[in-house]
Amino acid sequence: MSDTIRPILVINGPNLDMLGTRQPEIYGSDTLADVEALCRRTAADHGVTVDFRQSDSEAEIMGWIKRARGTASGILINPAGFTSTSIAILDSLLIFDGPIIEVHISPLFRRDAFRHLSYVSKAATAKIEGFGIAGYAFAIMRLAELAKLAA
Repeated sequence: MSDTIRPILVINGPNLDMLGTRQPEIYGSDTLADVEALCRRTAADHGVTVDFRQSDSEAEIMGWIKRARGTASGILINPAGFTSTSIAILDSLLIFDGPIIEVHISPLFRRDAFRHLSYVSKAATAKIEGFGIAGYAFAIMRLAELAKLAA
């Protein structure tokens, strides 16, 4: 692993700490600990590290994003319930100076109509949805590639 490659910031929004028990018919049986293990394993396989976080607080997520400027090589964000509601998170992401990949475990386009809009997508470099937790691995792989190109 290169010492010059900054970590990838992985942000998980509200209620993702309840994965595995919350609506398994939509989100599956994997837990947030499983997601973290997958992210760390994938990152290590691709020569990068991750800073893995979860919060139900919009303000806390905004703070992490703002502090990531200059310290993270990229951001993987699953904004969860803030996807369709948070212009403030969008504004924070627009400040970030690196790639951003938005990830959703379930396919938003098959969910309630109000979930189809994503403010986060307006700042995202790419969006992955509907692949379960494997979407996190795809995003880590791509962000690792981009980090190596930028290093």
